[in-house]
Amino acid sequence: MAAPMLGAGVIVPAADGRVLLGRRITAGETPTWSLPGGKVDQPGESFEQAAARELAEETGIVLPPEQMRVLAVLLDHQLGFPRLTAAVLAPPTDAPAYVTEPHACAGWERFPVEALPGPMFHPSALVLGAWLPGLAVPPGAFRYQVDRA
Repeated sequence: MAAPMLGAGVIVPAADGRVLLGRRITAGETPTWSLPGGKVDQPGESFEQAAARELAEETGIVLPPEQMRVLAVLLDHQLGFPRLTAAVLAPPTDAPAYVTEPHACAGWERFPVEALPGPMFHPSALVLGAWLPGLAVPPGAFRYQVDRA
């Protein structure tokens, strides 16, 4: 059995409320739309730190980890092993997003939340569902809201 995967999906709203999505073109996968994000893979790294690092690596947008906010933790088994993804909300920014990993992303665009494109990368759909009201968690996935009291 594969080891569990830990990751962070980053919701990057613009000042006008549109959200940043990339056209995911990873070899061997069906193209999908995806939020910036990736694995928590640095020793001692938090979800917020991973989100800020992945955002900078994938888009060139640099935001401090201290401004990232974990909204929920999502668990799914879509790949046949546990995958834990933090839904991380970045502060609003209109900074341009650049393709820094052309082998994995064909371009970044901002979309209104009521007109998101599809198909959506599964973990990104889960993360967006933790942020947007009314989006249901698909069967086989679990959402754990973070209590910010």
